[in-house]
Amino acid sequence: MRIMVVGSGGREHALAWCMTRSPMVTDIVCVPGNGGMREIGECVPGDVGDAAGLARIASSRSIDLTVVGPEAPLVAGIVDHFTASGLNIFGPTATAARLEGSKLFAKDLLEKHGIPTGRARSFDDFEEARRYVESLDPPVVVKADGLAAGKGVMIAHDRETAVAALTDCLVEGVFGGSGDTVLVEEYMEGPEVSILSLSDGVSVAHMVPSQDHKRAYDGDEGPNTGGMGAYSPVPLLEEATEQAIQRGVMEATVRAMADDGEPYRGVLYGGLMLTDEGPRVLEFNVRFGDPETQVVLPRLTSDIVPGLLATVDGTVGDLAMEWTTDYCVCVVLASGGYPGKYVTGIPITGLKAASSDPRVEVFHAGTRVEDGKVVTAGGRVLNVVALGPDFHEARGLAYQAVEMIDFEGMHYRTDIGFRAMNVD
Repeated sequence: MRIMVVGSGGREHALAWCMTRSPMVTDIVCVPGNGGMREIGECVPGDVGDAAGLARIASSRSIDLTVVGPEAPLVAGIVDHFTASGLNIFGPTATAARLEGSKLFAKDLLEKHGIPTGRARSFDDFEEARRYVESLDPPVVVKADGLAAGKGVMIAHDRETAVAALTDCLVEGVFGGSGDTVLVEEYMEGPEVSILSLSDGVSVAHMVPSQDHKRAYDGDEGPNTGGMGAYSPVPLLEEATEQAIQRGVMEATVRAMADDGEPYRGVLYGGLMLTDEGPRVLEFNVRFGDPETQVVLPRLTSDIVPGLLATVDGTVGDLAMEWTTDYCVCVVLASGGYPGKYVTGIPITGLKAASSDPRVEVFHAGTRVEDGKVVTAGGRVLNVVALGPDFHEARGLAYQAVEMIDFEGMHYRTDIGFRAMNVD
């Protein structure tokens, strides 16, 4: 098989890496790819938002299956375009992708079908929204309805901050059309957990759980990021709770979509809060999570490709995925200044040494090759991933590899996995 991976981040590198281990795969084409993906496949220039252009690439290169990494092309309807062109593609249709593309759509679906989530109200009028948040006891959560590159969720610990968030969305238009409608949601407390599940619209197959670290600095301090690290498994997630999430959230959501005439195919990411009242849905993503994918896929001992194909041909019910009992830890190396302003084009050293241990993988995220050298090309630059029989060894291997890598301004969290080991 010839497979095309759309995207250029650590998630896409991990997906491509995982698929190269499949005996079914002969070639990997990455559009546009990054400095690391070029070592395992052909990187082809292309715009991930240009569905017609991507379809032409797939047709001209006889691609058997296209796997889309980022959410924006899915929400924009790339699956519909490929399907209409007779091309196999992994992912949900545009209507089903509203689970991520519209927080209001997702919230309405959850409430309609009795799937546990936080209470929320939606607004498109600033004054009405302002009066409502001023009537509440903080903290509250203000969410832009549409895609906002991970920046559309604001936790307000006082009324002034909540009103400022409403102003950004409904008055200043900071998030463009994505902020024309906002949700004001109750603030929920508890640890978070991420679940990835494959679906063909009817049946569901669950992957192992993971937990990420959103804050930029140690001790969960600093601004939110796209994710500074992750680990799997999640010790605090009891088996009974995991099964309850699988049945009562993931499978229930797929069933709800089918009942509403919008079957969901692809991978469904559930971000959940483990509250005192039980698991509650924080958000859905309609693609593999990042950096969660980077700790889930290394634990997969069976072939990923049959799972991807099963979502397309309707055979997820026959799917059996196998997992190692090893623990996996991912440490994200970021550019100086991230998640704020940062510079790119900085040379990176130590990559070969860092990945010399077979238990360690270095997935590239924001990198490119210039004059034969790998340089930085984004905020999150590299994902250093290690497997071990326990968290202590997996963390040790990951951070040992981190110490071998260097680029000017590099920063990372030193406490990834502490929560799993009950270390403060």
